[in-house]
Amino acid sequence: MITFVTFSGIMNIRENLESLGRSIPPEIKLIAVSKTQSPETIMKAYSAGQRAFGENKVQELITKASTLPSDIQWHFIGHLQTNKVRLIVPFIDMIHSVDSLKLLKEVDKEAGKIERVISCLLQFHIATEETKFGLDLTEAIQLLDSTEFKAMKHIRIRGLMGMATFTDDQDLIRQEFKHLRDSFTKIKARFFRPDGEFSELSMGMSGDYELAMQEGSTMVRIGSSVFGDRPEH
Repeated sequence: MITFVTFSGIMNIRENLESLGRSIPPEIKLIAVSKTQSPETIMKAYSAGQRAFGENKVQELITKASTLPSDIQWHFIGHLQTNKVRLIVPFIDMIHSVDSLKLLKEVDKEAGKIERVISCLLQFHIATEETKFGLDLTEAIQLLDSTEFKAMKHIRIRGLMGMATFTDDQDLIRQEFKHLRDSFTKIKARFFRPDGEFSELSMGMSGDYELAMQEGSTMVRIGSSVFGDRPEH
């Protein structure tokens, strides 16, 4: 059973989005992280003009996608298990969290069955926490150099994604974002130089998105600054 968080009118989602719109340049895409939020709460953001939403659990995403407007752009931002790929490829707009060749092969296979091409980001591990998933530069190069990747017809690598360490150390966060940007530059130069679609750098959340934008982010994934802090249980 999925339990959603439903907020009262204490905070104003429309005002939050308008405030973010004043600090986020139009060329940077805001992904509203709607995990645990109820469909009714998401509709408040939708009614205020927000169209891109990020989810990290497959079953919760499927439930929401089946009831909410069809023009919502769903971004999967959590760790994705291969056995659940088939459930989201019919409607997902982008998968931010591709962290292995095995997962990418599964996305390609399932997308091929329905003749879709799925936009994907390679997730890099840039944080000091060992709990986070992701590739390093060597692993990403090996993936992109592989014959298996070169044979794929139903995925499109659009860029990189990473999550900084959860810390108040601004210098460390900036260093991690710089590292991801440098990896993006190296991979683009080696594999995607003529490809204008390899252009996305998904980094930055509610607590560090301003630093991320300064370091070249093109997509920020923001939850609490849109929907408010989740209540303690």
